[in-house]
Amino acid sequence: VQLQAFGGGLVQAGGSLRLSCAASGRTFSRYAMGWFRQAPGEEREFVCAINRSGGSTDYADSVKGRFTISRDNAKNTGYLQMNSLKPEDTAVYYCAAGFWPVDKQIPGYWGQGTLVTVSS
Repeated sequence: VQLQAFGGGLVQAGGSLRLSCAASGRTFSRYAMGWFRQAPGEEREFVCAINRSGGSTDYADSVKGRFTISRDNAKNTGYLQMNSLKPEDTAVYYCAAGFWPVDKQIPGYWGQGTLVTVSS
């Protein structure tokens, strides 16, 4: 499956952004989907994930209550709604597809990153 993430940009602290991840190729609904991020000089970290049906989600503690992951299998698209953004959320965000639980198994498919910059 090919993935393409978009929707990043520059936003002030406290603001919101919505990232999208468009999938093509193999059936998107076969895979769990996750979002990861990598800040400058840091290792890539898990942000959140959603299972194939959308019935289960998982979040890193740092984003719980602020970020919401969702998916629309009919549109082969996943989403990440980010609210109450903080400067420490600044990173390149990547969407990925793989098997549940996404944070325990390295996903097999990755999109290119989209940069999110949160100004203070």
